[in-house]
Amino acid sequence: MSMQKLSYVPLEAVFMTALLVLPIVLSTSDELIPADKAQLNSWFDRNIGPLASREGTLNPALVEAEKNVTVVQVRADGTGDFKTITDAIKSVPHDNKHRVIISIGPGNYTEKVKIDRYTHFITLYGDPKNMPVMVFDGTAKQFGTLESGTLTVESDYFSAVNLKFVAVAMKIAGDYASFYNCRFHGFQDTLCDDRGKHFFKDCYVEGTVDFIFGSGQSLYVNSEIHVIPGDPMVLITAHSRSKHNEANGYVFVHCRVTGAGGTAYLSRSWFPYGRVIYAYSQLSEAVHPQGWSNNAQAHTNSTVYFGEYHNEGPGSDPTKRATFAKQLSDAEVKPFLSLAYIEGGKWLLPPATPRVK
Repeated sequence: MSMQKLSYVPLEAVFMTALLVLPIVLSTSDELIPADKAQLNSWFDRNIGPLASREGTLNPALVEAEKNVTVVQVRADGTGDFKTITDAIKSVPHDNKHRVIISIGPGNYTEKVKIDRYTHFITLYGDPKNMPVMVFDGTAKQFGTLESGTLTVESDYFSAVNLKFVAVAMKIAGDYASFYNCRFHGFQDTLCDDRGKHFFKDCYVEGTVDFIFGSGQSLYVNSEIHVIPGDPMVLITAHSRSKHNEANGYVFVHCRVTGAGGTAYLSRSWFPYGRVIYAYSQLSEAVHPQGWSNNAQAHTNSTVYFGEYHNEGPGSDPTKRATFAKQLSDAEVKPFLSLAYIEGGKWLLPPATPRVK
């Protein structure tokens, strides 16, 4: 082909031809969570690699924050930089833009901790073999339900690794939060998964009434949801999605609902458009045959989004399920079965380790 002929080819046509012949490469965060639980960790490793291999796809603010990491030691016996978690948090500059890993020694830390909305990029890290315990006896009567947590996090890019939270355990209201190998021990209103995109992996949450509640857009993977026996009616989740076009909802994948009694409902209609999904999960005899509650609000039957997909166990039998819940098809569940649901490819990193410089 001569140069003269090339000069008559529109640039737009050349560009479109190139697009047609180039392969379409999807973000790895679009890879579906495997049905085989044995493949779960390899799936996670493929999708959530270290910072060095993903700088071009992560949020720029996160990339910059992870390039300058500070490690602070908290030890109850006074051998660290601080004796309390509260003092360690106070040491972080206002509007912080760099990752601060607060390495917490073993023991009980009886304090009510708040990380405000200006203190970003905080990681709380404990020893997996001797997990520190954050505990406080705050009650809803004293502080109100939303402010009674042992730990309240309002900032973005928070992470917790190998920690145990006790009592009215915590509230997470910041965006881009991750929890690895954490335990949440409480009774009613254990975990306020309030708002923002959140990821929970290898965690444990226990309680009785509404013990996971809020409007978070959250993905729970390989986690145990434990029903404390004794109540005549147990409500595991209460999601507060208020409009049909909101993207939020709780998704539980390869999780285990444990306990006994047959009194637990997977969720209730707290807000009219609440969204909760269980997929590839083990549902024990703790789950009531009906599975879901409309909270005596029949008008929400056509608006809530309560779904199940390929669950197993004695509590997963669909034959007596509430009519407003759905056994989801492959196409219906697909948007919720990848890290893309929480935009994980932009912000999620493997659990940090506190390497002291």
